Amino acid sequence: MALKGRQWWKLVGLAGAVGVAATGAVVMRDERRRRAYTPDEVRTKLHDRYARVAAAHDTQSAVPLDEVTTGLCTRIRTGLRRIRVRR
Repeated sequence: MALKGRQWWKLVGLAGAVGVAATGAVVMRDERRRRAYTPDEVRTKLHDRYARVAAAHDTQSAVPLDEVTTGLCTRIRTGLRRIRVRR
């Protein structure tokens, strides 16, 4: 059974729609997991994370925030701002 003409485009469109639906399902699952934390749990996790960073830099009196790596979105946003400023 060979697909002809528009049948290929229908198949590609259907595959795209299935991909979008699957991505939405994964995003919603992750969002439900994230929202399942109580405020006390979030606070505890943040305190633990800070304690680990502080322990790594225990010789210093303060934890330097400059050493915290930025995320991909922040780096892209910063790069785009630099490009806009140059123009």
